[in-house]
Amino acid sequence: MKKGQVFEGIVERVDFPDKGVVLVDGEKVAIKHGLPGQKLRFMVTKKKRGKIEGQIQEILEHSPEEKTEGVCPHFGQCGGCNYNCLPAEAENRVKEDQMRRLLEPVIGEGIFEGVKEPPRQREYRNKMEFSFGDEYKDGPLALGMHRRGSFYDVLTVSECQIVDGDFRKILVAVKDFFAEKNIPFYKKMQHVGYLRHLMVRKAAATGEIMVVLVTTSQTDCLTKIVVPGENVSEEAEKTVENAETAEKELLAGFLAALTGLSFDGELVGVLHTINDSLADVVQSDRTDCLFGRDYFYEKLLGLTFKITPFSFFQTNSLGAEVLYETAREYIGETKDKVIYDLYSGTGTIAQILAPVADRVVGVEIVPEAVEAAKINAGLNGLENCEFIAGDVLAVLDSLTEKPDLIVLDPPREGIHPKALPKIIDYGVDRMVYISCKPTSLARDLAAFYEGGYRVTRACSVNMFCASANVETVCLLEKSH
Repeated sequence: MKKGQVFEGIVERVDFPDKGVVLVDGEKVAIKHGLPGQKLRFMVTKKKRGKIEGQIQEILEHSPEEKTEGVCPHFGQCGGCNYNCLPAEAENRVKEDQMRRLLEPVIGEGIFEGVKEPPRQREYRNKMEFSFGDEYKDGPLALGMHRRGSFYDVLTVSECQIVDGDFRKILVAVKDFFAEKNIPFYKKMQHVGYLRHLMVRKAAATGEIMVVLVTTSQTDCLTKIVVPGENVSEEAEKTVENAETAEKELLAGFLAALTGLSFDGELVGVLHTINDSLADVVQSDRTDCLFGRDYFYEKLLGLTFKITPFSFFQTNSLGAEVLYETAREYIGETKDKVIYDLYSGTGTIAQILAPVADRVVGVEIVPEAVEAAKINAGLNGLENCEFIAGDVLAVLDSLTEKPDLIVLDPPREGIHPKALPKIIDYGVDRMVYISCKPTSLARDLAAFYEGGYRVTRACSVNMFCASANVETVCLLEKSH
């Protein structure tokens, strides 16, 4: 088998996160986006160190489980979803099979309890970061998700199924407004242009909506765009060559386009963020409030959370309730116990445990998240939570109190290898590990196994329906 050769085969299974496996003459080929049961024509694109990868050329036969109706019209073009064409039961089976093959070599058979479904399989996301771009080189303005396999082309996902109708209304209104004004988007290679991203956040419980327009500070281009006499004030007509005035008028029009919409939820804040970073990420050099307030409220398991534009919060609120209820069940008895919540983020888990614990100490590297955790603990009247800003690796050296149990919810890449022995050395009877990346989890669990811990319960929660990802919860207990 050589690079460039074309073969046909049937997808036997899907390996995490999104690699369909086809066997050709006894050799395993991993093919991105392949689904179990599909017959594919594919080209070998890489063969290195015993690993072979292929790219789909044509789907010769669809999987018997693929849906023919109710599939998102953007599916296959948009890079956002992988399993939109599968019914929920079939998607769960694919993910459960993946998780068993990843985890059972580490935790043993019969321990993994399967994949739990969230209350909603569609219209579940509470946050989206849409990109401005063009549909194709020098094409019309688009606002949405990158096309599958493309770093540049953007697809306007006006009928996206993983967000609700308010997201779709906002997306279309904002795209149409800036397209009519002919405002240039930021070109990543040339580092020129104005429009970068549109972030939309909506709370599932309260219905509060926040919209954040992310642009560069390159306002010089706007003086060529804002035409005197076209929806601008008399003062602006006289000073349209002034870039600051041009931007002010443009943002006023953007705000009017939003506030003129009718929502199922409530628009509580519209913000303008300037980001001149070369990286293609949503971040803030400066953020101004154009309307309302710069935060919104969400409720989770009876607790209230104040969420700011860039603070982390699980993107599926109803799924997060399933996840945290599972974690709380695994943690078990906490009365009179001191709990360490490592990688605590905005303190969601800490606050869920605090009412039934003696004390909870959260450690988080992002200072803004720590401040948010403190504010939210105050909102919920919790006085037994302490949140420390710092890297877990360093902070553990300064903590003298021995915890009774530990909760771990690290970033995607898992726990720092040097932090693992420090955590193990506490010798607590129980730990709960929550992971958003199963491969990192499997690696870390092997280290805990060497340190004398065994996984006694594990399950996943399909927090990211239609995508390739899951959240996983494991209960680790000390061997005596």
